[in-house]
Amino acid sequence: MPNPYFQFKQFTVRHDKCAMKVGTDGVLLGAWAPVQNVKRVLDVGAGTGLISLQLAQRIPDALITSVEIDSEAAAQAEENVRSAPWSERIKVVCCDFRDYRPEERFDLIVSNPPYFVDALKCPDNQRCTARHTSDLNYELLLGHSAHLLVGEGSISIIIPSEVESMVIDTAWKYKLYPYRRLRVFTKPGKPCRRVLLAFGRRDVPCAEDSLYIEGEEHGQYTPEYISLTRDFYLKM
Repeated sequence: MPNPYFQFKQFTVRHDKCAMKVGTDGVLLGAWAPVQNVKRVLDVGAGTGLISLQLAQRIPDALITSVEIDSEAAAQAEENVRSAPWSERIKVVCCDFRDYRPEERFDLIVSNPPYFVDALKCPDNQRCTARHTSDLNYELLLGHSAHLLVGEGSISIIIPSEVESMVIDTAWKYKLYPYRRLRVFTKPGKPCRRVLLAFGRRDVPCAEDSLYIEGEEHGQYTPEYISLTRDFYLKM
């Protein structure tokens, strides 16, 4: 039976009621998203609340709103937030992102969105919502987020590498431009599997970088991956 929780250095994430468990993608986004001058954060499709908790740890004064459509996942995110040191700074909202109309705007919007665009759906409705883009597609995510950002705000997401061009084209429609990109490889010799992207309103040259999770030796993490995630993983 899988462990019902994942222990990080400063907080614990329970994920036994969530379709999508704690994984590398979420940890990468929470550790990588640019946070300079950020005071208000919106986490779209928050799931367990992992990324919200990471950002609360990284930005001591930030106020964070976590939006999650699935009621069981939202309840679990609330449980995880209540047990964290920063519970007073994180608010969990259970609603469909397309219906979310906050009064305030945000300096940073983050999302680890569903990623199976055309894949055959599974019979588990909760897992489908978490994994498929029919409930939160890139058009909705970027289009609605564009209205919720302050002028100098940014959006950070992690996506499969094969949809990168489509996502960037969609962002352009809403005058959002990539200014930072990190291509993620599991190990040398393997293809890029994930891409981290940060979008802003200024069309500037995009800062490019790559990250290998493992080195040549199996199970040995690279110094770059350790440096990025060491504030969170116990084993780092």
